[in-house]
Amino acid sequence: MDFVQKHPWTLILSALFIGANAILFFQNNYFLLALPFVLIVIYLALFHLEHSFLLVAFLTPISVNLEEFTDGRIGLFLPTEPILFGLLLLIIMQQLRRPWIPNFIWRHPLTISLGFYLAWLLITSVTSTNPLVSFKFLLMKSWYIVPLITLGTKVFMKQKNILNFLWLITTSMTVIILFTVIRHSTYGFGEKEGHWVMEPFYKDHTIYGAGVAIQFFFVMALWRYKKHSAIIQFTLLSFLIITLVGLYFSYTRGAWLSVIVAFIVWLLIHFKVNFKYLLGIGVTALIIVALNWTEIQFALAKNRSEHTTEEFSERMKSASNVTSDASNLERLNRWSAAWLMFQERPVFGFGPATYAFEYAPYQDPDKLTIISTNFGDGGNAHSEYLGPLAETGFIGFLSVIIFVSLLFYEGITLYLRYPKDETGMKTIIFFLILAMVTYFFHGLLNNYLDTDKAAVPVYGVCAIFIALKYQLDKEVRLIN
Repeated sequence: MDFVQKHPWTLILSALFIGANAILFFQNNYFLLALPFVLIVIYLALFHLEHSFLLVAFLTPISVNLEEFTDGRIGLFLPTEPILFGLLLLIIMQQLRRPWIPNFIWRHPLTISLGFYLAWLLITSVTSTNPLVSFKFLLMKSWYIVPLITLGTKVFMKQKNILNFLWLITTSMTVIILFTVIRHSTYGFGEKEGHWVMEPFYKDHTIYGAGVAIQFFFVMALWRYKKHSAIIQFTLLSFLIITLVGLYFSYTRGAWLSVIVAFIVWLLIHFKVNFKYLLGIGVTALIIVALNWTEIQFALAKNRSEHTTEEFSERMKSASNVTSDASNLERLNRWSAAWLMFQERPVFGFGPATYAFEYAPYQDPDKLTIISTNFGDGGNAHSEYLGPLAETGFIGFLSVIIFVSLLFYEGITLYLRYPKDETGMKTIIFFLILAMVTYFFHGLLNNYLDTDKAAVPVYGVCAIFIALKYQLDKEVRLIN
Protein backbone atom coordinates (compact mmCIF):
# COMPACT_ATOMS: atom_id res chain seq x y z
CA MET A 1 0.00 0.00 0.00
CA ASP A 2 2.88 2.34 0.81
CA PHE A 3 4.41 1.62 -2.59
CA VAL A 4 1.14 2.55 -4.34
CA GLN A 5 0.96 5.84 -2.47
CA LYS A 6 4.62 6.69 -3.11
CA HIS A 7 4.79 5.59 -6.78
CA PRO A 8 1.34 6.00 -8.33
CA TRP A 9 2.68 6.97 -11.75
CA THR A 10 4.81 3.83 -11.93
CA LEU A 11 1.71 1.68 -11.54
CA ILE A 12 -0.35 3.79 -13.95
CA LEU A 13 2.32 3.66 -16.67
CA SER A 14 2.82 -0.08 -16.12
CA ALA A 15 -0.91 -0.72 -16.43
CA LEU A 16 -1.10 1.37 -19.61
CA PHE A 17 1.86 -0.49 -21.12
CA ILE A 18 0.36 -3.91 -20.31
CA GLY A 19 -3.04 -2.86 -21.68
CA ALA A 20 -1.64 -1.40 -24.89
CA ASN A 21 0.56 -4.44 -25.38
CA ALA A 22 -2.37 -6.79 -24.93
CA ILE A 23 -4.47 -4.92 -27.52
CA LEU A 24 -1.63 -4.84 -30.06
CA PHE A 25 -0.76 -8.49 -29.37
CA PHE A 26 -4.27 -9.62 -30.33
CA GLN A 27 -3.94 -7.54 -33.50
CA ASN A 28 -0.75 -9.46 -34.39
CA ASN A 29 1.37 -6.37 -33.75
CA TYR A 30 4.37 -7.14 -31.56
CA PHE A 31 6.51 -4.02 -31.92
CA LEU A 32 5.67 -2.64 -28.46
CA LEU A 33 7.21 -5.76 -26.92
CA ALA A 34 10.58 -4.30 -27.91
CA LEU A 35 10.10 -1.21 -25.71
CA PRO A 36 11.82 -2.68 -22.59
CA PHE A 37 14.79 -3.69 -24.73
CA VAL A 38 14.92 -0.20 -26.27
CA LEU A 39 14.93 1.40 -22.81
CA ILE A 40 17.75 -0.92 -21.70
CA VAL A 41 19.81 0.01 -24.77
CA ILE A 42 19.23 3.74 -24.14
CA TYR A 43 20.32 3.30 -20.53
CA LEU A 44 23.50 1.46 -21.62
CA ALA A 45 24.30 4.10 -24.24
CA LEU A 46 23.95 6.94 -21.73
CA PHE A 47 25.64 5.37 -18.72
CA HIS A 48 27.64 2.38 -20.02
CA LEU A 49 28.81 3.34 -23.50
CA GLU A 50 31.44 0.58 -23.61
CA HIS A 51 28.84 -2.11 -22.93
CA SER A 52 26.46 -0.78 -25.56
CA PHE A 53 29.25 -1.00 -28.15
CA LEU A 54 30.06 -4.59 -27.20
CA LEU A 55 26.35 -5.40 -27.26
CA VAL A 56 26.35 -4.57 -30.99
CA ALA A 57 28.96 -7.30 -31.55
CA PHE A 58 26.73 -9.90 -29.89
CA LEU A 59 23.59 -8.75 -31.69
CA THR A 60 25.06 -8.56 -35.20
CA PRO A 61 24.75 -12.24 -36.19
CA ILE A 62 21.23 -12.49 -34.74
CA SER A 63 19.91 -9.22 -36.18
CA VAL A 64 17.04 -9.39 -38.67
CA ASN A 65 16.20 -7.17 -41.62
CA LEU A 66 12.78 -5.52 -41.56
CA GLU A 67 12.59 -6.17 -45.31
CA GLU A 68 11.69 -9.74 -44.41
CA PHE A 69 8.52 -8.56 -42.63
CA THR A 70 7.52 -5.43 -44.57
CA ASP A 71 7.56 -6.76 -48.15
CA GLY A 72 10.79 -4.88 -48.80
CA ARG A 73 9.37 -1.47 -47.87
CA ILE A 74 11.71 -0.90 -44.92
CA GLY A 75 15.33 -1.98 -45.06
CA LEU A 76 16.65 -1.77 -41.50
CA PHE A 77 18.60 -4.32 -39.47
CA LEU A 78 17.14 -4.69 -35.99
CA PRO A 79 18.33 -4.11 -33.36
CA THR A 80 21.86 -3.25 -34.49
CA GLU A 81 21.26 -0.31 -36.85
CA PRO A 82 19.07 1.73 -34.46
CA ILE A 83 21.73 1.23 -31.77
CA LEU A 84 24.52 2.32 -34.13
CA PHE A 85 22.46 5.32 -35.24
CA GLY A 86 21.93 6.28 -31.60
CA LEU A 87 25.66 5.93 -30.95
CA LEU A 88 26.38 8.14 -33.98
CA LEU A 89 24.12 10.90 -32.61
CA LEU A 90 25.65 10.56 -29.15
CA ILE A 91 29.19 10.79 -30.55
CA ILE A 92 28.33 13.91 -32.57
CA MET A 93 26.70 15.62 -29.57
CA GLN A 94 29.59 14.73 -27.28
CA GLN A 95 32.15 15.92 -29.83
CA LEU A 96 30.35 19.24 -30.33
CA ARG A 97 30.01 19.80 -26.59
CA ARG A 98 33.59 18.85 -25.72
CA PRO A 99 35.97 17.01 -28.10
CA TRP A 100 36.54 13.57 -26.62
CA ILE A 101 37.86 11.59 -29.59
CA PRO A 102 41.68 11.47 -29.36
CA ASN A 103 43.67 13.07 -32.17
CA PHE A 104 45.55 9.86 -32.92
CA ILE A 105 42.30 8.32 -34.18
CA TRP A 106 41.72 11.17 -36.64
CA ARG A 107 45.33 11.03 -37.83
CA HIS A 108 45.47 7.29 -38.47
CA PRO A 109 45.68 6.39 -42.21
CA LEU A 110 42.64 4.09 -41.95
CA THR A 111 40.52 6.88 -40.45
CA ILE A 112 41.72 9.34 -43.09
CA SER A 113 40.93 6.90 -45.91
CA LEU A 114 37.43 6.27 -44.56
CA GLY A 115 36.91 10.03 -44.10
CA PHE A 116 37.88 10.54 -47.74
CA TYR A 117 35.46 7.76 -48.73
CA LEU A 118 32.57 9.38 -46.82
CA ALA A 119 33.42 12.83 -48.20
CA TRP A 120 33.28 11.50 -51.76
CA LEU A 121 29.98 9.76 -50.98
CA LEU A 122 28.64 13.16 -49.92
CA ILE A 123 29.77 14.80 -53.16
CA THR A 124 28.39 12.03 -55.36
CA SER A 125 25.12 12.04 -53.42
CA VAL A 126 24.65 15.65 -54.52
CA THR A 127 25.26 14.71 -58.18
CA SER A 128 23.29 11.44 -57.89
CA THR A 129 20.50 10.42 -60.26
CA ASN A 130 18.52 9.62 -57.11
CA PRO A 131 19.73 11.91 -54.29
CA LEU A 132 17.23 10.59 -51.73
CA VAL A 133 18.52 7.01 -52.09
CA SER A 134 22.13 8.20 -52.08
CA PHE A 135 21.82 10.36 -48.96
CA LYS A 136 20.07 7.51 -47.13
CA PHE A 137 23.03 5.30 -48.10
CA LEU A 138 25.48 7.96 -46.87
CA LEU A 139 23.67 8.12 -43.52
CA MET A 140 23.75 4.34 -43.22
CA LYS A 141 27.49 4.18 -43.99
CA SER A 142 28.06 6.95 -41.43
CA TRP A 143 26.36 5.06 -38.61
CA TYR A 144 28.53 2.05 -39.40
CA ILE A 145 31.88 3.77 -39.87
CA VAL A 146 31.85 6.61 -37.30
CA PRO A 147 30.80 4.66 -34.16
CA LEU A 148 32.76 1.51 -35.02
CA ILE A 149 35.98 3.42 -35.74
CA THR A 150 35.89 6.21 -33.13
CA LEU A 151 34.10 4.58 -30.21
CA GLY A 152 35.48 1.18 -31.17
CA THR A 153 39.08 2.39 -30.95
CA LYS A 154 38.46 3.90 -27.51
CA VAL A 155 36.82 0.66 -26.33
CA PHE A 156 39.69 -1.46 -27.70
CA MET A 157 42.29 0.56 -25.84
CA LYS A 158 41.50 -1.98 -23.12
CA GLN A 159 42.88 -5.16 -24.65
CA LYS A 160 40.42 -7.31 -22.72
CA ASN A 161 37.65 -5.69 -24.82
CA ILE A 162 39.26 -7.02 -28.00
CA LEU A 163 38.79 -10.51 -26.59
CA ASN A 164 35.28 -9.64 -25.35
CA PHE A 165 34.38 -8.42 -28.87
CA LEU A 166 35.59 -11.66 -30.45
CA TRP A 167 33.94 -13.86 -27.82
CA LEU A 168 30.58 -12.10 -28.16
CA ILE A 169 30.46 -12.16 -31.95
CA THR A 170 31.68 -15.78 -32.25
CA THR A 171 29.32 -17.06 -29.56
CA SER A 172 26.35 -15.41 -31.24
CA MET A 173 27.44 -16.62 -34.69
CA THR A 174 27.87 -20.17 -33.42
CA VAL A 175 24.24 -20.13 -32.28
CA ILE A 176 23.16 -19.01 -35.76
CA ILE A 177 25.27 -21.72 -37.43
CA LEU A 178 23.76 -24.35 -35.13
CA PHE A 179 20.27 -23.08 -35.93
CA THR A 180 21.02 -23.18 -39.65
CA VAL A 181 22.63 -26.64 -39.66
CA ILE A 182 19.87 -28.20 -37.56
CA ARG A 183 17.18 -26.63 -39.75
CA HIS A 184 19.07 -27.69 -42.87
CA SER A 185 19.33 -31.28 -41.61
CA THR A 186 15.53 -31.55 -41.58
CA TYR A 187 15.69 -31.10 -45.36
CA GLY A 188 18.43 -33.69 -45.79
CA PHE A 189 21.04 -30.94 -46.33
CA GLY A 190 19.58 -30.26 -49.77
CA GLU A 191 21.43 -27.74 -51.93
CA LYS A 192 18.32 -25.75 -52.82
CA GLU A 193 17.20 -25.51 -49.19
CA GLY A 194 20.74 -24.43 -48.31
CA HIS A 195 20.02 -21.11 -50.03
CA TRP A 196 17.43 -19.98 -47.46
CA VAL A 197 17.60 -22.05 -44.24
CA MET A 198 19.61 -19.27 -42.54
CA GLU A 199 16.67 -16.85 -42.83
CA PRO A 200 15.63 -14.53 -41.21
CA PHE A 201 19.08 -13.89 -39.75
CA TYR A 202 20.89 -13.94 -43.09
CA LYS A 203 19.31 -13.05 -46.42
CA ASP A 204 20.88 -15.92 -48.37
CA HIS A 205 23.67 -18.48 -48.34
CA THR A 206 26.30 -16.16 -49.88
CA ILE A 207 26.32 -13.55 -47.12
CA TYR A 208 25.95 -16.34 -44.57
CA GLY A 209 28.98 -18.09 -46.10
CA ALA A 210 31.01 -14.87 -45.92
CA GLY A 211 30.08 -14.53 -42.25
CA VAL A 212 31.02 -18.13 -41.50
CA ALA A 213 34.41 -17.69 -43.21
CA ILE A 214 35.17 -14.66 -41.01
CA GLN A 215 33.93 -16.61 -37.99
CA PHE A 216 36.41 -19.42 -38.69
CA PHE A 217 39.44 -17.16 -38.24
CA PHE A 218 37.88 -15.27 -35.33
CA VAL A 219 37.53 -18.60 -33.52
CA MET A 220 41.08 -19.55 -34.50
CA ALA A 221 42.27 -16.26 -33.00
CA LEU A 222 40.65 -17.07 -29.66
CA TRP A 223 41.81 -20.68 -29.75
CA ARG A 224 45.45 -20.00 -30.52
CA TYR A 225 46.23 -16.77 -28.68
CA LYS A 226 47.11 -18.50 -25.41
CA LYS A 227 46.79 -21.73 -23.47
CA HIS A 228 43.29 -22.05 -22.07
CA SER A 229 41.72 -24.13 -19.36
CA ALA A 230 40.31 -27.47 -20.49
CA ILE A 231 36.70 -26.22 -20.55
CA ILE A 232 37.59 -23.15 -22.65
CA GLN A 233 39.63 -25.31 -25.03
CA PHE A 234 36.70 -27.69 -25.41
CA THR A 235 34.29 -24.77 -25.98
CA LEU A 236 36.47 -23.23 -28.69
CA LEU A 237 37.09 -26.60 -30.33
CA SER A 238 33.31 -27.09 -30.41
CA PHE A 239 32.91 -23.63 -31.98
CA LEU A 240 35.53 -24.54 -34.59
CA ILE A 241 33.89 -27.84 -35.52
CA ILE A 242 30.44 -26.24 -35.74
CA THR A 243 31.91 -23.47 -37.92
CA LEU A 244 33.55 -25.94 -40.30
CA VAL A 245 30.29 -27.89 -40.62
CA GLY A 246 28.46 -24.62 -41.28
CA LEU A 247 31.05 -23.59 -43.88
CA TYR A 248 30.72 -26.87 -45.76
CA PHE A 249 26.92 -26.89 -45.78
CA SER A 250 26.72 -23.21 -46.74
CA TYR A 251 27.27 -24.38 -50.32
CA THR A 252 29.03 -21.07 -50.94
CA ARG A 253 31.94 -21.44 -53.36
CA GLY A 254 33.18 -17.91 -52.69
CA ALA A 255 33.44 -18.65 -48.96
CA TRP A 256 35.27 -21.94 -49.56
CA LEU A 257 37.73 -20.27 -51.93
CA SER A 258 38.24 -17.32 -49.57
CA VAL A 259 39.36 -19.66 -46.76
CA ILE A 260 41.78 -21.40 -49.12
CA VAL A 261 43.19 -18.01 -50.21
CA ALA A 262 43.51 -17.00 -46.54
CA PHE A 263 45.59 -20.13 -45.84
CA ILE A 264 47.87 -19.20 -48.78
CA VAL A 265 48.29 -15.73 -47.26
CA TRP A 266 48.99 -17.47 -43.92
CA LEU A 267 51.99 -19.18 -45.56
CA LEU A 268 53.17 -16.01 -47.28
CA ILE A 269 53.13 -14.01 -44.03
CA HIS A 270 54.68 -16.86 -42.05
CA PHE A 271 57.61 -17.18 -44.46
CA LYS A 272 57.85 -13.38 -44.81
CA VAL A 273 57.73 -13.38 -48.61
CA ASN A 274 58.82 -9.97 -49.94
CA PHE A 275 55.85 -7.86 -51.06
CA LYS A 276 57.73 -6.72 -54.21
CA TYR A 277 57.95 -10.32 -55.41
CA LEU A 278 54.24 -10.88 -54.78
CA LEU A 279 53.38 -7.71 -56.70
CA GLY A 280 55.58 -8.80 -59.60
CA ILE A 281 53.98 -12.25 -59.70
CA GLY A 282 50.49 -10.73 -59.55
CA VAL A 283 51.14 -8.25 -62.38
CA THR A 284 52.74 -10.97 -64.53
CA ALA A 285 49.76 -13.28 -63.94
CA LEU A 286 47.31 -10.54 -64.96
CA ILE A 287 49.26 -9.84 -68.17
CA ILE A 288 49.32 -13.55 -69.06
CA VAL A 289 45.57 -13.85 -68.43
CA ALA A 290 44.86 -10.73 -70.52
CA LEU A 291 46.97 -11.95 -73.45
CA ASN A 292 45.46 -15.43 -73.41
CA TRP A 293 41.87 -14.62 -72.42
CA THR A 294 40.32 -16.11 -75.58
CA GLU A 295 42.06 -19.46 -75.07
CA ILE A 296 41.22 -19.46 -71.35
CA GLN A 297 37.57 -18.73 -72.05
CA PHE A 298 37.48 -21.56 -74.61
CA ALA A 299 38.93 -23.96 -72.03
CA LEU A 300 36.44 -22.86 -69.38
CA ALA A 301 33.62 -23.33 -71.86
CA LYS A 302 34.26 -27.07 -71.75
CA ASN A 303 33.10 -27.01 -68.14
CA ARG A 304 29.35 -27.02 -68.76
CA SER A 305 27.27 -27.90 -65.76
CA GLU A 306 23.84 -26.32 -65.63
CA HIS A 307 22.66 -28.61 -62.84
CA THR A 308 23.36 -27.90 -59.21
CA THR A 309 25.24 -30.40 -57.09
CA GLU A 310 25.95 -30.90 -53.45
CA GLU A 311 29.38 -32.46 -54.06
CA PHE A 312 32.21 -30.24 -52.85
CA SER A 313 34.50 -31.07 -55.80
CA GLU A 314 31.75 -30.46 -58.35
CA ARG A 315 30.77 -27.11 -56.84
CA MET A 316 34.42 -26.00 -56.71
CA LYS A 317 34.74 -27.00 -60.37
CA SER A 318 31.66 -24.94 -61.23
CA ALA A 319 33.32 -21.90 -59.66
CA SER A 320 35.57 -21.77 -62.75
CA ASN A 321 32.64 -22.21 -65.12
CA VAL A 322 32.06 -18.70 -66.42
CA THR A 323 30.20 -19.66 -69.58
CA SER A 324 27.32 -21.86 -68.51
CA ASP A 325 26.87 -21.64 -64.74
CA ALA A 326 23.91 -19.28 -64.20
CA SER A 327 25.19 -17.53 -61.08
CA ASN A 328 28.63 -16.94 -62.61
CA LEU A 329 27.10 -15.70 -65.86
CA GLU A 330 24.86 -13.30 -63.97
CA ARG A 331 27.89 -11.89 -62.22
CA LEU A 332 29.52 -11.28 -65.59
CA ASN A 333 26.30 -9.56 -66.66
CA ARG A 334 26.30 -7.30 -63.58
CA TRP A 335 30.02 -6.53 -63.90
CA SER A 336 29.65 -5.72 -67.58
CA ALA A 337 26.75 -3.37 -66.78
CA ALA A 338 28.82 -1.70 -64.03
CA TRP A 339 31.68 -1.14 -66.45
CA LEU A 340 29.40 0.42 -69.06
CA MET A 341 27.84 2.63 -66.38
CA PHE A 342 31.33 3.77 -65.34
CA GLN A 343 32.20 4.59 -68.96
CA GLU A 344 29.14 6.81 -69.21
CA ARG A 345 29.78 8.61 -65.88
CA PRO A 346 33.47 8.11 -65.06
CA VAL A 347 33.89 10.99 -62.60
CA PHE A 348 30.88 11.09 -60.27
CA GLY A 349 29.09 7.88 -61.22
CA PHE A 350 25.33 7.47 -60.96
CA GLY A 351 25.28 8.05 -57.19
CA PRO A 352 25.71 5.85 -54.10
CA ALA A 353 23.29 2.90 -53.93
CA THR A 354 21.78 3.67 -57.34
CA TYR A 355 23.18 0.68 -59.25
CA ALA A 356 20.07 -1.45 -58.68
CA PHE A 357 17.89 1.31 -60.16
CA GLU A 358 20.09 2.11 -63.15
CA TYR A 359 21.80 -1.03 -64.47
CA ALA A 360 18.92 -2.49 -66.52
CA PRO A 361 19.59 -0.55 -69.77
CA TYR A 362 23.30 -1.42 -69.58
CA GLN A 363 22.81 -5.19 -69.66
CA ASP A 364 24.26 -6.92 -72.71
CA PRO A 365 21.50 -9.07 -74.30
CA ASP A 366 24.12 -11.72 -75.05
CA LYS A 367 25.01 -11.94 -71.35
CA LEU A 368 21.47 -12.28 -69.97
CA THR A 369 20.80 -15.47 -68.01
CA ILE A 370 17.80 -17.35 -66.67
CA ILE A 371 18.09 -15.31 -63.47
CA SER A 372 18.48 -11.91 -65.18
CA THR A 373 15.62 -9.41 -65.16
CA ASN A 374 14.77 -6.92 -67.89
CA PHE A 375 13.65 -4.46 -65.21
CA GLY A 376 17.03 -4.56 -63.49
CA ASP A 377 15.53 -5.28 -60.09
CA GLY A 378 17.87 -8.10 -59.22
CA GLY A 379 20.07 -6.27 -56.74
CA ASN A 380 23.60 -4.89 -56.67
CA ALA A 381 26.77 -5.22 -58.73
CA HIS A 382 28.04 -8.30 -56.84
CA SER A 383 31.41 -6.68 -56.21
CA GLU A 384 32.84 -4.44 -53.48
CA TYR A 385 34.97 -2.83 -56.18
CA LEU A 386 32.90 -2.56 -59.38
CA GLY A 387 29.81 -1.35 -57.49
CA PRO A 388 31.56 1.82 -56.26
CA LEU A 389 33.10 2.26 -59.73
CA ALA A 390 29.62 2.51 -61.30
CA GLU A 391 28.03 4.45 -58.44
CA THR A 392 30.78 6.89 -57.42
CA GLY A 393 33.15 6.95 -60.40
CA PHE A 394 36.87 6.37 -60.49
CA ILE A 395 37.62 8.44 -57.37
CA GLY A 396 35.06 6.45 -55.36
CA PHE A 397 36.56 3.21 -56.64
CA LEU A 398 40.03 4.50 -55.75
CA SER A 399 38.88 5.36 -52.22
CA VAL A 400 37.78 1.74 -51.72
CA ILE A 401 41.07 0.38 -53.08
CA ILE A 402 43.05 2.75 -50.82
CA PHE A 403 41.05 1.66 -47.77
CA VAL A 404 41.45 -2.07 -48.48
CA SER A 405 45.18 -1.67 -49.24
CA LEU A 406 45.74 0.33 -46.04
CA LEU A 407 43.78 -2.20 -43.99
CA PHE A 408 46.15 -4.99 -45.01
CA TYR A 409 49.25 -2.80 -44.93
CA GLU A 410 48.49 -1.57 -41.41
CA GLY A 411 47.50 -5.04 -40.24
CA ILE A 412 50.55 -6.83 -41.64
CA THR A 413 53.06 -4.18 -40.52
CA LEU A 414 51.46 -4.17 -37.07
CA TYR A 415 51.81 -7.96 -36.91
CA LEU A 416 55.47 -7.88 -37.99
CA ARG A 417 56.30 -5.10 -35.47
CA TYR A 418 54.29 -6.48 -32.56
CA PRO A 419 56.41 -8.29 -29.96
CA LYS A 420 55.49 -11.74 -28.72
CA ASP A 421 54.05 -11.35 -25.25
CA GLU A 422 51.93 -13.17 -22.71
CA THR A 423 48.71 -11.51 -23.87
CA GLY A 424 48.97 -13.23 -27.26
CA MET A 425 47.90 -10.09 -29.15
CA LYS A 426 50.35 -10.87 -31.96
CA THR A 427 48.44 -14.09 -32.63
CA ILE A 428 45.13 -12.23 -32.50
CA ILE A 429 46.37 -9.70 -35.09
CA PHE A 430 47.52 -12.50 -37.39
CA PHE A 431 44.15 -14.24 -37.49
CA LEU A 432 42.25 -10.97 -37.82
CA ILE A 433 44.28 -10.29 -40.99
CA LEU A 434 43.26 -13.70 -42.35
CA ALA A 435 39.61 -13.03 -41.49
CA MET A 436 39.81 -9.83 -43.55
CA VAL A 437 41.42 -11.75 -46.42
CA THR A 438 38.36 -14.01 -46.57
CA TYR A 439 36.00 -11.05 -46.72
CA PHE A 440 37.81 -8.90 -49.28
CA PHE A 441 38.51 -11.88 -51.52
CA HIS A 442 34.81 -12.66 -51.25
CA GLY A 443 34.28 -8.98 -52.14
CA LEU A 444 35.41 -9.80 -55.67
CA LEU A 445 32.16 -11.75 -56.06
CA ASN A 446 29.71 -10.05 -53.69
CA ASN A 447 29.30 -6.86 -51.65
CA TYR A 448 27.91 -6.79 -48.12
CA LEU A 449 29.58 -3.82 -46.42
CA ASP A 450 26.22 -2.06 -46.51
CA THR A 451 24.94 -4.61 -43.97
CA ASP A 452 25.75 -5.01 -40.29
CA LYS A 453 26.81 -8.64 -40.93
CA ALA A 454 29.98 -7.48 -42.70
CA ALA A 455 30.39 -3.88 -41.52
CA VAL A 456 30.62 -4.67 -37.79
CA PRO A 457 33.44 -7.25 -38.08
CA VAL A 458 35.35 -5.34 -40.81
CA TYR A 459 35.27 -1.88 -39.23
CA GLY A 460 35.65 -3.48 -35.81
CA VAL A 461 38.94 -5.03 -36.95
CA CYS A 462 40.02 -1.60 -38.27
CA ALA A 463 39.42 -0.12 -34.81
CA ILE A 464 41.44 -2.94 -33.21
CA PHE A 465 44.38 -2.23 -35.52
CA ILE A 466 44.22 1.52 -34.76
CA ALA A 467 44.13 0.95 -31.00
CA LEU A 468 46.95 -1.60 -30.97
CA LYS A 469 49.17 0.52 -33.23
CA TYR A 470 48.77 3.52 -30.91
CA GLN A 471 49.64 1.41 -27.87
CA LEU A 472 52.68 -0.07 -29.62
CA ASP A 473 53.93 3.34 -30.77
CA LYS A 474 53.43 4.69 -27.25
CA GLU A 475 55.53 1.87 -25.78
CA VAL A 476 58.27 2.48 -28.34
CA ARG A 477 58.33 6.21 -27.51
CA LEU A 478 58.60 5.43 -23.79
CA ILE A 479 61.51 3.04 -24.40
CA ASN A 480 63.34 5.61 -26.54
